[in-house]
Formats: sequence, structure tokens, C-alpha cells
Amino acid sequence: MIESRLLRHSLTTAIAATLVLACTSEALAQSAASRAEERRTRQTQAAEAAPAAAPMFSAATREEPPARASAALTPKLKTLFKAYDDNDVAAAQPLADEIIANPKANPYEKAISARIVGSLLLGTDDTRAASYLQQAVAFDGLSNNEHFESMLVIGQLQLQQEDFATALATLDTFLAATGSQDPQHLVLKGNALYRLKRYPEAIAVLKPAVEGAQTPRADWSQLLMATYAAAGQPAEAARVAEQVASSTPGDRTAQLNLAATYLQSEQPDKAAEVYERLRASGQLTEDRDYRNLIALYANADGKEAQTIAVINEGFAKSVLKPDAQAYTALAQAYYFSEQTAPAIDAYQKAAPLADNGEAYLNLAKILANEGRAAESKAAAQQALDKGIQNRADAQSLIAR
Repeated sequence: MIESRLLRHSLTTAIAATLVLACTSEALAQSAASRAEERRTRQTQAAEAAPAAAPMFSAATREEPPARASAALTPKLKTLFKAYDDNDVAAAQPLADEIIANPKANPYEKAISARIVGSLLLGTDDTRAASYLQQAVAFDGLSNNEHFESMLVIGQLQLQQEDFATALATLDTFLAATGSQDPQHLVLKGNALYRLKRYPEAIAVLKPAVEGAQTPRADWSQLLMATYAAAGQPAEAARVAEQVASSTPGDRTAQLNLAATYLQSEQPDKAAEVYERLRASGQLTEDRDYRNLIALYANADGKEAQTIAVINEGFAKSVLKPDAQAYTALAQAYYFSEQTAPAIDAYQKAAPLADNGEAYLNLAKILANEGRAAESKAAAQQALDKGIQNRADAQSLIAR
């Protein structure tokens, strides 16, 4: 009798926990309010403060500084704004550096110069962008809108650069200074806490942000789901995953995440149902997709027919790699469903591809049971040659 243990392999589906941080030039350099204010400053030749834009951070306690440019630096600022409008960082950076280094420049002139270069560098050199934006914040000369927006972008850049502790400190400072309860801002903090493995704190921030958002965001929910899972709360993770999956039925990633949470909450039947829906809609497009579904069936009682169907479909679609693991799972499914001939065929394909001789040994056992002694002895010898745990089994077959 061949080994009755079904082939087991770990499921490779991982929860998609990465919150996409779209920190591009749109977050700062192309902000409508910022660009309008900068254009107004240029058009008035930077002689007086620009008309105040609508406050973005109405609960902020910071007092608005006088955003005034001096007559002496107005020409240079006009040139700098022109370089900004032209998206010309090569022209803007040396001019901004000159203004920043000028001892006669006031905090606003230094801060706006650093902010402009920082915005131009976003997406092309984020390390230098963050450095200039940090200077812009440190000079403390910008309007509240520009000052806190710069701080927020710094926090996003630090998250992208995986400097999670620093990002959390930046975001905590931002939230304390602005009093913001905007879900977008809270999710950023939750993301930093998640990355730092401070899961209970992350849940405390993310849950109200996700549930309080006027427009549901699948990526936010996925982050909350991942946090629940990492915190050892698979039932809560599954609850969130179900909400995401039901609201985005065509989203393959959301469906795979749902299957993963079902597995973590020990509901393999539900996980298989999710994979079958994806299979029916043609969304099992990767080798690991098929292997995950095969594992679910191979580790369940009475699912040999499903195992066989999934493996053969994966082979037919050239999605599932025809390796020793797949052929062994196919051989076992055929054997335990009393389909001896295709089981032999599958083992004959698995054995040469395997790292050891176990497949040859199982093949030898089946051949012996079928009365094919010479072939059984040959397979047993190949098992010994390739290496097996129990050499006595092969030797006894050879000795018959």
C-alpha cells in the first residue's frame, strides 16, 4: 500500500496589507490651493501676502505667520516661481539654495523656496524632496495650509522609505498640531503603527477611520483586515474581508484576501468556495492560485475528483507548472479514487522530477499490487538510487 498521507503544501496567498501611498507631485506641487497661492504671490511680485486660501486645517492651533516677501528678493522669487511653473528643477534648485542661504531672507522666503524645490523633486528624488520639505517646515514661515501639507507629505515619504518610527513621529506631530480627524490622515498613522507591529494601537486608529469614511476605500479596509489578522483576530479579519469582497466582486486581490482570512480562521471550505468562484470566472491566472486550491482539496476528505479536475485544468491552461509536486498530488488523487492506471502514469511523470526517490517507491508499490513485478523491482531500485527514508520498503520489493 502506498503512503496514505496526502500531499501537503503551504498556501501562498498573503494578505495584501500594503496601503498605496500616492505621494506624487499632485500631493503638493499640483495642489490647486498651493498653486493658486503661489501664482498670486508671483503676480503681486511677492510684495504683499497673498489672499488667504480657504483653511484646510481649521482646528490647527498654529498662528498664521505673515507670508510676506521683501522687495529685495522679489525678482529672485519671481524667477523661482517661473521655474516651478515650468517644472524646471535644474533652474529652481540653485536659486532656492541661494535664497535659503541668504541671511537677509525672511522665514517665508526661505520656507517657500524649500517647499518649491521639494515639490519639484517629488517622484524623482524623494529623499532630497523630503529634505527640502523638512527645511520648509523648520523655517516656519508658510501659511498653515502649506506648512501642514508639507508635514503630511514628509510623513508619507517616510512611510514609503520604510522609516516607520520616524513617520509615526511626524504624523503624530501633524495630527496634534492640526487636530485633524480626517480618515485619510488617520489611516496613514494606522499604517505606520501596523508596520511597527503595534497592532492593537493600529486597530484603534484604523477601525473608526475605515468605518467613518464617507466613501469606502478598499485599500483602507484591506489594511484593517491585515492588522486584525496580524493581531490574532482572524474572525474580525474575515468580517472585514467579506465586506471588501462583496463591495468589489470583480477585484481578484480582494477575493484572494478573503480566502486567506478564511484559512486563518480555519474555514477551508469557505476558502475553497472563493477559489472556485475565481476559477469559474477565469481569474486563477497564476501557478500559486492553482496550487492553493489543490492544497485545499488535497487536504480534505473525499475531494479527489476536485483535485484531479483542478490539476488537469491548470496543466491544460499552461498555468500550473508540471513539476513533481503537482504530478504527485495528481497521482495520489487518482490512486485514492481507485483509478490505478492514471495514478501510475502520474507517478511515472513525478518520479524523474522529484528531489528524492519517494515517488519511485510509491510507483513500485502500485506496480507490485498490479502484478507487474519486473517494473516494480526496477522502480524500487530507482527509489534506492535516488534516496528514500525507509530503504527496507524498497529492498523488500526487490527481494520478492
